[in-house]
Amino acid sequence: MYDYLVVGSGLFGAVFAQQAKAKGKMVLVIDKRNNIAGNVYTEKIEGINVHIYGAHIFHTNLKHVWDYVTKFAEFNRFTNSPVANYKGELFSLPFNMYTFNKMWGVVTPEEAEAKIEEQKHKAGISEPKNLEEQAISLVGTDIYEKLIKGYTEKQWGRPCTELPAFIITRLPVRLTFDNNYFNALYQGIPIGGYTKMVANMLDGIEVRLGVDYLENKEELDKLADKVIYTGAIDAYFDYKLGNLEYRSVRFENEVLDKPNFQGNAAVNYTDRETPWTRIIEHKWFEFGKDEAGNDLPKTVISREYSSEWKVGDEPYYPVNDERNSKLYAEYKKLAEVESKVIFGGRLGEYKYYDMDAVIDSALKLVEKELND
Repeated sequence: MYDYLVVGSGLFGAVFAQQAKAKGKMVLVIDKRNNIAGNVYTEKIEGINVHIYGAHIFHTNLKHVWDYVTKFAEFNRFTNSPVANYKGELFSLPFNMYTFNKMWGVVTPEEAEAKIEEQKHKAGISEPKNLEEQAISLVGTDIYEKLIKGYTEKQWGRPCTELPAFIITRLPVRLTFDNNYFNALYQGIPIGGYTKMVANMLDGIEVRLGVDYLENKEELDKLADKVIYTGAIDAYFDYKLGNLEYRSVRFENEVLDKPNFQGNAAVNYTDRETPWTRIIEHKWFEFGKDEAGNDLPKTVISREYSSEWKVGDEPYYPVNDERNSKLYAEYKKLAEVESKVIFGGRLGEYKYYDMDAVIDSALKLVEKELND
């Protein structure tokens, strides 16, 4: 009946489905949730597009990806400039001259560089062996202790000395006053929210919500020639080789009867004692206004708590350590034998993808599948 059954209506599934339909294929999209858009799902609360599964800020240097997404949504000019709160002291993120001035009183890039070098030398680090040593070699001991250590240990649930160095190699460090967190040519938030963007991608495609693929696999597989599976790869194989590990996130949402709670979309709480990692104030992704340009009288905040994942929780971040990488490689071998099923996306490939990379990956699969 269908050429493709797409399991999951997040970005990977939606992009593949849209492209397959555009090329004349019959597509059915299913999702076990009762909404489309996967983890980029946004829901309107008090006129504010709330990022239900955590903040998503679109940024990319890939022009073909930007050209693709802007067919389905107009993007605003939001620039990600988070703030770090360490026991009531506020610092600029990414680490830049504002941060260094607040931390050390330095004024010039030369002074900042010298301070970092001095602290790195004092710590005696030449070849960083873990995240702690990598961070100190990039920004010095003071910034590591105040702005990285507590936040990272809350996020990953492990001491920084037990985390691999590569997690933090992309940490933006700037000897300028540039507050833009991402080094991306294109950046913004879709006007009207991500759900609206994904709905536009899935326009004209049959979508069935509240359908659990793994519970109804035999009957659903009969409906299509091929399956694009974007769920967890270990769940597909019923965890028969063991569980892959993830970090999960729990959100506490609150509607406040005031126009402004923290004056910024994201504030990271970097001390170890504060139980949440950050607070998101969603209205600032769209400059505090609704689509008609009116100021919004209320605000919605989300406190984020990082936690160890267990079966039944929402998996967010793959734990790409040695054990999990080896286990994924074994699952990947099983996946390659499944001739009818293609595994894709963050969960299907056990890989932390930025949104643009997910879309690029789906577009590449389309090229391979439909243009050969």
